[in-house]
Amino acid sequence: MKRNEVIKRYERNPILTRNDLKYEANSIFNPGAVRLKDGTTLLLCRIEDFRGVSHFVAARSSNGIDNWQIDEKPTFIPEPDNFPEESLGIEDPRIVYLKELDKYAITYTALSSEGPAVALAFTDDFKNFEKIGIILRPEDKDAAILPEKINAKWAIVHRPMKTTIGDIWISYSEDLKHWGESKLIFKARKGSWWDCTKVGLSTPLIKTEKGWLLLYHGVRKTASGALYRLGVALLDLNDPSKCIKRGDEWILGPEESYERIGDVPNVVFPSGFTIQDDNDTIYIYYGAADTCIGLAITSISKLLEYLGV
Repeated sequence: MKRNEVIKRYERNPILTRNDLKYEANSIFNPGAVRLKDGTTLLLCRIEDFRGVSHFVAARSSNGIDNWQIDEKPTFIPEPDNFPEESLGIEDPRIVYLKELDKYAITYTALSSEGPAVALAFTDDFKNFEKIGIILRPEDKDAAILPEKINAKWAIVHRPMKTTIGDIWISYSEDLKHWGESKLIFKARKGSWWDCTKVGLSTPLIKTEKGWLLLYHGVRKTASGALYRLGVALLDLNDPSKCIKRGDEWILGPEESYERIGDVPNVVFPSGFTIQDDNDTIYIYYGAADTCIGLAITSISKLLEYLGV
């Protein structure tokens, strides 16, 4: 399958802009996504206010495409008095339903003067939240917990930083709070590749019969700034630290005006997905130019065919 056949944009993108909000804000982008038990799609969207500090708001849709019902006020806010690691805001949520606990786990970036860290919260209704606090210390971000245990332990994919280079790692835990046994999944490529500066998890992992699909963003710094694009890899089902196949090319990059022009130009940043009723079609929700939210559509079968597995 050709690269440009793998994923298609929704023709009426962007699906959400700041004009859809019930209150004033600078931008809406980088949403976590989940299909609730009643079939409703919920996006937990990052909102940046006019100070430059971010919080989250929930948006709900019966079809995951339009007619979004957005909370009238912020849904999930920074609480620096109780969680000082959130003193500069909260960013980029990823949502995973943990069947064993019957709860949704939200991993997000907690930002303070110490740098970005991975924080965790639980909810069962997206109205009441139990914040756990930091689970991976600075500088670390782009994290999501796997929906089921691997060899009797929880696993989390994340992106610690080493100087200016970021690679994708996996760590394990027995209690979802203390993490270790960290292993490198793969590194940013060298040279002039599209993912040569840093790589990081995009959406949470997608389980298939062939392995765990890992959608990841790759960054390449250019003379005019950074380019954020989307790639795909496949990890072993029983040992996700092993990368079975990694695509050479990006499958989604900034092309449309809403992706090229905004607060951070030339960015597509997927952070949430939902699987549709056919158990194959994937709706991918992404931040475009750190300004609005777009929808892209692919399928498990297409991604596996593209990887040749």
